[in-house]
Amino acid sequence: MRFELFVAFRYLRAHRKQAVVSVVTLVSVLGVMAGVLALNIALALNTGLQREFQSRILGATSHLNLLRMDGAISDFRQLLSQFDSIPEVIRVTPTVYGQALLTSDLRQQPAFLKGVEAGPSKDSLASLTPKLIEGSLERFHQLDPLPAIVLGKDLAQTLGLSVGERVRVVGVSGELTPFGRALRSRDFEVVAIFESGLWEYDANWGLAPLAAAQSFFALGPNEISAVEFRISDIYAAEEVAGRIREAAGDGFVTKTWIELNRPLFSALELEKLALFIAISLIVLVASLNIVSTLTLMVMEKGRDIAIITAMGGTSRTVTMIFILQGLIIGIAGTLLGGLLACLAVWYFDSYQVIRLEPQVYSIPYVPFELGVSDLILVSGVAVLISFLATLYPARAAARLDPVKALRYE
Repeated sequence: MRFELFVAFRYLRAHRKQAVVSVVTLVSVLGVMAGVLALNIALALNTGLQREFQSRILGATSHLNLLRMDGAISDFRQLLSQFDSIPEVIRVTPTVYGQALLTSDLRQQPAFLKGVEAGPSKDSLASLTPKLIEGSLERFHQLDPLPAIVLGKDLAQTLGLSVGERVRVVGVSGELTPFGRALRSRDFEVVAIFESGLWEYDANWGLAPLAAAQSFFALGPNEISAVEFRISDIYAAEEVAGRIREAAGDGFVTKTWIELNRPLFSALELEKLALFIAISLIVLVASLNIVSTLTLMVMEKGRDIAIITAMGGTSRTVTMIFILQGLIIGIAGTLLGGLLACLAVWYFDSYQVIRLEPQVYSIPYVPFELGVSDLILVSGVAVLISFLATLYPARAAARLDPVKALRYE
């Protein structure tokens, strides 16, 4: 062990004559620990919210949508073949969107009806819907005697429907009459109920076979509203969107998941930065205790500093002793704060301690996720602030005149 480190550890040990210094040292460690703990928990909350929203949004929606600026997309079969040469595209799904009024025996609820097309296999169908909590997709392709429909959990509860029951879907895409546009209605059979975990989606969406949706919204068999894409790298959505527009030709626009949810994720990023800056002030305040501790230590150890200097110790030796002493306090507080933060984040997330109203916040509880990069960043900032706090007391100790210190002992 180096001489400077040995002396630094020895000065941190409690002695009866140094009770005040010992208490201030303990307070300094606890201050750094509290700052690191609070900052890690705050960042874990923000990261958890961001990841949870991202996961649920992408689990219920596509990564990228292709739409035509002048209305419905015609001859979509020929259009889909244009995207085979784009390697990042995992799945291409033609879809039809529209608003409708869903009615049961006693209740009604406006909702979005989405028609999707998938292959006959169960895997291809399951990839297009969030997690099913009731029913199955085996009869999803049926059109007779009634077309199938899959409802969100909250939408089904609002309408009082379960699997096997009928729901009437009413729209305004009927024929034009002298009295206005006639209502178009059709009965569907509920074959399954899904739960995405995103209240807005679970309470307002229903899925139906593409052919049934085309017929209901008065579209031809070769017309769709949009083409949905799933890609291998969700963060490359902007780049892939450019290739898709180029392959599709003129008259098409794309909407990525980033564009559609930019306000939400921008707000979360800004909040994360604000939290980091605000709670870092706690660590900064805690570092003032380190200054106090080392200043008291310099006053207490004036005779020892003089003896070290008289025995050949340089100003660098004295400076390093007090810098290492402050770093030990900072590192101890950082390690304790990081460990407690990991335990707290695990407990809060595993037991879903903070519950929310899904109708207001779209998620049922506050998720926590402490990223390794955030933990390293917080630890690095805390140790850096602790180091900066040692510079003034260490320089003051190095400038101490050993002759004067020994004269008054």
